[in-house]
Amino acid sequence: MQASIDAVRVAGTPQGPVPVVVLTVDGEDDVVPIFIGFSEATSIARGLEAEDIGRPLTHDLLLDVMEELGSRIDRVVVNEIKERDDGQGGTYIADLHLETARGETVVDARPSDSLALAARTNAPIEVTEAVFEDGRDDSEKFDELEDIRNVSGEM
Repeated sequence: MQASIDAVRVAGTPQGPVPVVVLTVDGEDDVVPIFIGFSEATSIARGLEAEDIGRPLTHDLLLDVMEELGSRIDRVVVNEIKERDDGQGGTYIADLHLETARGETVVDARPSDSLALAARTNAPIEVTEAVFEDGRDDSEKFDELEDIRNVSGEM
């Protein structure tokens, strides 16, 4: 299923504020929220804005190295949610599909890192039907959350 990054927001939880990247899926009203770390959330937001801050950050550096080695990102696929032992949510799993000088290859990567790279390259994002069904949530829950750029003060 084709997806795109709709927003990077901050949700209030009993443990405190937690960033969430909200993926919209083509043809669906529900979204797939993925809770991530603040630095990854900020990196995704910077990538979406195509903001040049001078020196490369980690995701920018990785892209620079990949390009120097003749590679490019073909697509990102969020393909699994591993359930936690305590039954409280799960961990999203993603694959980074690359075109390299030696051919196509797939690299296991955190969804947050994969999405930060996709935001910088406009690489297609996909979620499997199983991930959509297990992770889907009402989009209205996330519309009211604060945008990460208004919270972090770093952008």
